[in-house]
Amino acid sequence: MLEGWARQQGGTGRFQASTIGFREQVVRRFARFIAAYPWQWSPGHVDRWITHLTTERRRAQSTVRGYQAALRLFCDYVTSPQHGWVAECEAHFGATPVQVCQDWNTDAHLVGYQGDPGRRPMTRREVQLLLDHADEQVEQSLRQGHKGALASYRDATVFKVIYAWGLRCSEASALDVADFQPHPDVPQLGRFGSLRVRTGRRTKNVPQRRTVVSLMPWAVEAVQDYLANVRPRYRGGHLPAMWPTERGGRLRTREIEDRFAGYRDALGLDRALTLYCVRTAYMAHLLEDGTDPAFVREQVGHRSRRLRSVSAPLSMMGAL
Repeated sequence: MLEGWARQQGGTGRFQASTIGFREQVVRRFARFIAAYPWQWSPGHVDRWITHLTTERRRAQSTVRGYQAALRLFCDYVTSPQHGWVAECEAHFGATPVQVCQDWNTDAHLVGYQGDPGRRPMTRREVQLLLDHADEQVEQSLRQGHKGALASYRDATVFKVIYAWGLRCSEASALDVADFQPHPDVPQLGRFGSLRVRTGRRTKNVPQRRTVVSLMPWAVEAVQDYLANVRPRYRGGHLPAMWPTERGGRLRTREIEDRFAGYRDALGLDRALTLYCVRTAYMAHLLEDGTDPAFVREQVGHRSRRLRSVSAPLSMMGAL
């Protein structure tokens, strides 16, 4: 069954080998947990497995949802008459596989915020602490005459851009100077009215592009200052990359993440916070301010309508 399912997925050309392998592992884990073959599975088995994952194993809700999706797809495959497994199982075992992932035994376990509770959106205070600390590192480097002042200034601007345009770290790393463009809704911001994101999350192995309207003038001012006074000092300042390095390359995602972790730890913030929490803070704060959820989805490139769950952790914390 698993071999046929793997061939069926691979034949579509839509899935990478790692995705197919992950799904197979999920199905094998489920089978081992309930100690039964696919033609013996029932929805009750899934209910017991999901309860085990969420309450005993403490798996993140987003992780469990991925497990559910893999198991649902496998059941779709083995219950489809065109693949022949229903007739085969009936002939040999007197039982047939069924779709065991139902609404009542999957999503019912996963209401509300998805993911590690520690990896919530950062509060407004935490974002401000981060940005202020990044600016302080620039001033400190300048006072002490450290050559790292340029890098500190660059990285401080990176964090402002990630928050003010709701970017993933990889999207910020891949930015070019030419990605800032005018937008008719904010003519007062000139050529910085919007940001073109060329390397969004992949769908069917194709990166999704989007245009993010600039909503925070203070961040535009920071970008303008960086482009006028800092970026030209880099060896690679003549290249397209928005964030050049001292060696003339492009600032990598890992370097941005490491800088964030250092600042987070220096501020004594929750170590579960990652740069993605800055991006989700952008979403949460817009929603809290009454912005249309459909517009926020367009800004961040989300296709799901479950966006409001992003702001739930902040509401529960009483962050406003």
